[in-house]
Amino acid sequence: VQLQASGGGLVQAGGSLRLSCAASGGTISTYGMGWFRQAPGKEREFVAANNWSGGGAHYADSVKGRFTISRDNAKNTVHLQMNSLKPEDTAVYYCAADRTGWGLKRSEYDYWGQGTQVTVSS
Repeated sequence: VQLQASGGGLVQAGGSLRLSCAASGGTISTYGMGWFRQAPGKEREFVAANNWSGGGAHYADSVKGRFTISRDNAKNTVHLQMNSLKPEDTAVYYCAADRTGWGLKRSEYDYWGQGTQVTVSS
């Protein structure tokens, strides 16, 4: 499956962005889907994930209460709604697909999109 992330941009602190991840070559309804991010000089870290139905979700503590992951299986798309953005949220955001679960670790994901840049100014 191929993943294409979009929706990044430049936003002021306190603002919102909505990221999208469009899948092709497969249906996301059979995958757990996750979002990760990587800031300059740092390792890629888990942000959020949901299960195949979207009925269950995990969030990193740093984004809990501010970010929401959702999916539209009919449109083969996953979204990450990001509210109350902070400068420390600045990173390249990646979507990923997990064939066997909806894990919190990079190693659990089988397919990755190319990333979209999110920059939050103070």
